[in-house]
Amino acid sequence: MKVISWQEFEQVEIRTGTIIEVLDFPEAKKPAYRLHIDFGAELGIKKSSAQITALYTKASLVGKQIVAVVNFTPKQIGPWMSECLVLGVSSEEGIVLLSLDQAADNGQKVH
Repeated sequence: MKVISWQEFEQVEIRTGTIIEVLDFPEAKKPAYRLHIDFGAELGIKKSSAQITALYTKASLVGKQIVAVVNFTPKQIGPWMSECLVLGVSSEEGIVLLSLDQAADNGQKVH
């Protein structure tokens, strides 16, 4: 594990967002969804790809509040440009999204 400074951590923009649209991603190498996530007025809507099909249906994701890193360089994943990294943890069943247990405004910084 690499230890980073507080100043380095402060450079990572982890924000709250609400998934507003979920699409299949048949071109992905591993099963995944294409997500549109609303990060509020300042950041707007960003796209991401997430390998979360084992634990989540498309319907269960719409309206779900999640956290994501929003200041990475966009990454081309097949024909899809991912603009943020949705955060989750691995379990035996699949990736479990990090989500909020109470509602918060979209675009709020995690601290």
